[in-house]
Amino acid sequence: MIIDSHHHFWKYNSAEYDWIDDSMKVIRNDFLPENLKITIEEAGIDGVISIQARQSVEETDCLIGMAYQNKFIKGVVGWLPLIQDNIEAYLEKYAHEKILKGVRHVIQGEPDPEFMLRKDFNRGISLLKQYDLAYDILINERQLPDTIRFVDRHPDQKFVLDHIAKPLIGKNELSPWKENIQELAKRENVNCKLSGMVTEADYHNWTPSQLRPYFDVVLEAFGNERLLFGSDWPVCLVATSYKDWISIILNTISSLSETEKEKIMGGNALRLYQL
Repeated sequence: MIIDSHHHFWKYNSAEYDWIDDSMKVIRNDFLPENLKITIEEAGIDGVISIQARQSVEETDCLIGMAYQNKFIKGVVGWLPLIQDNIEAYLEKYAHEKILKGVRHVIQGEPDPEFMLRKDFNRGISLLKQYDLAYDILINERQLPDTIRFVDRHPDQKFVLDHIAKPLIGKNELSPWKENIQELAKRENVNCKLSGMVTEADYHNWTPSQLRPYFDVVLEAFGNERLLFGSDWPVCLVATSYKDWISIILNTISSLSETEKEKIMGGNALRLYQL
């Protein structure tokens, strides 16, 4: 089974999606299940995991509702107020929602540079394993050192790193991202999504060969047991098509065995998110 482990839905408005600037006009539209269903059917994808794009419980509820109405949505990674004192009440409320497989916070957008080291945030994270919820880590490359310290506080928590931590692909810079990724990958409870890479390069002038060194680093660091294919649709559309991104992934892992490919293209998502 091929699983796209990372995509988003939204009804576009400029206030809630102010990060979509003029260079990304192509995604200033609504992207809903009916749009993705056509896209994945054309690409031969069996199912998807829907990831939060807004910091609201309302969106979590919306994604859960969409999943119940669309069988191709196999799981949801939503948002919950992890730093609030009453986070246990939220976790109890959603404990029966078996389609909710994990949570995520947009750490890369936090003004506090040490947000992920805060006591209240870490308290919320420490509760997730009781509910068998994964945590998706959304950061940029400069936040990797703090991420290593953060992960070390939670050795039993399942983590999934989004977008290979957003290295500076547009500048063709490997270090210090490479060394930090290699260090983070030593933690076997951390997994990594092959997603979001083309949007870290020049949208119109990137090349597959430009991405290759970054692929090589994570393939070696995480291996086929801890990597997951993800599209980052519809964000990816500013730089590539859905089908072209899949082709790049398949070409990149072409030298692996069929079993290894199957793990990256869906098996690891099935296991980690318990789809």
